[in-house]
Amino acid sequence: MTPFGVRVRALRAERGITLKKMAADLALSPAYLSALEHGRRGRPTPVLIHQVCGYFGIIWDDAEDLARTARLSHPKIKIETAGLSAKATELANLLAEQIAGLDEETLDTLLGALKAKSRGGGQT
Repeated sequence: MTPFGVRVRALRAERGITLKKMAADLALSPAYLSALEHGRRGRPTPVLIHQVCGYFGIIWDDAEDLARTARLSHPKIKIETAGLSAKATELANLLAEQIAGLDEETLDTLLGALKAKSRGGGQT
């Protein structure tokens, strides 16, 4: 699943909306919406994000949060480390090799450190 897929599924569950109904209401196929939720499709387009926000009545900061979540939901990413340090290349390769075997606690720790850094939290 992608972060966007998890969020959309939670929104549907909170409101008691089936995948099939939401897909029909947004003029999407249920298969496409399911694939988007499960990470078998690329990240959603800005138009679809806008549609989802309108569908659930999401505005302002919550809409921006959903858009940010969508940007972080590409299931097949590429990390370019050319020109970066050897440590950056090693990190990218180790992460690619080991991500499938990381437990939730380790994922939370890594995500926390990276999010703190992106918020300007400095060293962790």
